Amino acid sequence: MRLIDSHCHLDFPAFDPDRADILRRCRARGIRDIVIPGVCARHWPRLLDLCRREPGLHPALGLHPLFIENHRAEDLTLLRQQIEQTRPVAIGEIGLDFYSATADRTRQLHLFEQQLLIARDANLPVLLHVRKAHEPVLKALKEIAVVGGIAHAFNGSLQQAQRYMELGFKLGFGGVVTYERSRKLRRLAQALPLEAIVLETDAPDMTVAAHQGERNSPEYLPEILTTLARLRAESAEEIAEQTTRNALEILNLGNPELG
Repeated sequence: MRLIDSHCHLDFPAFDPDRADILRRCRARGIRDIVIPGVCARHWPRLLDLCRREPGLHPALGLHPLFIENHRAEDLTLLRQQIEQTRPVAIGEIGLDFYSATADRTRQLHLFEQQLLIARDANLPVLLHVRKAHEPVLKALKEIAVVGGIAHAFNGSLQQAQRYMELGFKLGFGGVVTYERSRKLRRLAQALPLEAIVLETDAPDMTVAAHQGERNSPEYLPEILTTLARLRAESAEEIAEQTTRNALEILNLGNPELG
């Protein structure tokens, strides 16, 4: 089986001690591609360098809403320049995070909309971070049409999922779905068409149930696949093939005909 981790922060320092070993284990388990989203402009160089050095790693570049205090106005200009120079697979991780009552919603929304405009102009998909903000994100996406993307770590309603799908988005499922207590998310994973789902880990965060309390790793992606196979009618092989096809198509990673 060929698997794709559509969202993994493998460039983070948490992986510095054993990144090469992790990649070897990933490849042995059929994880052939890993998409690495950017979060801050100052971190883009290390991300791009890693993707140049290791086959199967694909960069996305973006300004994450939780790092809003680190972003500068000139970072948007830098993002346009980097797109021309490096052609990432997506713009991300971008979005809105209104979880905290003190979140600067106005500044987040401005940054999000500006990055959507950049993605639209570059004809690139986006990787969305959305927490307590699905309605304003969907409103922005309707006003600034992009070519689609992935709603990372999706945790909204079935109705919201359908609206994302109508806008050309896939929905990312990761380690949270492996917990039995995640009843709402598991029901959603059962209800969605398989054509709407992509796999992700969000490592080093949001680890799977079997490694609760530990650093997450992209090598745990098959555990998410196994959980989905238990929840759904399809086999693990069918889910692996379709979710890989979904990721290949939405991120333009290559020929979706897997053979």
